[in-house]
Amino acid sequence: MAMLKLDRDRPPVPSTNRRADILDAAARCFARLGFHQTSMQQICAEAGMSAGNLYRYFPSKEAIIAGIAERDRAEVGEHFASIDVSANFFSVLEGMAHHYFAERTDDQIGLCLEIATESRRNADVARIHQDFDAEVHARLITMLQAAAARGEVSKTADYNAIATMLMAIVDGVWNRRVANPSFEPRTLVPLFMDLVRHMLKPTPSEPS
Repeated sequence: MAMLKLDRDRPPVPSTNRRADILDAAARCFARLGFHQTSMQQICAEAGMSAGNLYRYFPSKEAIIAGIAERDRAEVGEHFASIDVSANFFSVLEGMAHHYFAERTDDQIGLCLEIATESRRNADVARIHQDFDAEVHARLITMLQAAAARGEVSKTADYNAIATMLMAIVDGVWNRRVANPSFEPRTLVPLFMDLVRHMLKPTPSEPS
């Protein structure tokens, strides 16, 4: 799921990290054309470097795609690691919903979905995607367990199933954004939070 900053109106600024420059250039190309419609020559032109120089960093377009997927995994992992699990669960989750539903750009969402599709064809991308999925799932369960310990959510709910459902909802919102450009994801956040509260509501017989 790519956390890439794309600005098509601003020319790329060369940095001392040429690997990162190539990934940024490739992401801009992929956002415009898609993975399989983008050539290595187009990536070279976008990055402002020769093919020989680019191949020093990435031996193929598939390796670039895997690099984008790995960078995305690391960035989202850092975001989850920065979350204060001692804070109110529902407040934290609502902020996350706003971020992942609506604040990410169309280009970022499109790249996330392309990476998911590519994972069916590319073993390296599949490994990264599966590791990322498992990491997010585990972090959500940690958040739920901490909330349960504070008495904010049910202590007997199936956290594994709920974490899976939360991730499935995000996937669905992203697909809806791609399918319907007029879709406004911010309007779903209150309903999403109502659903989560219902799933995690303690039962009357639940131990305190």
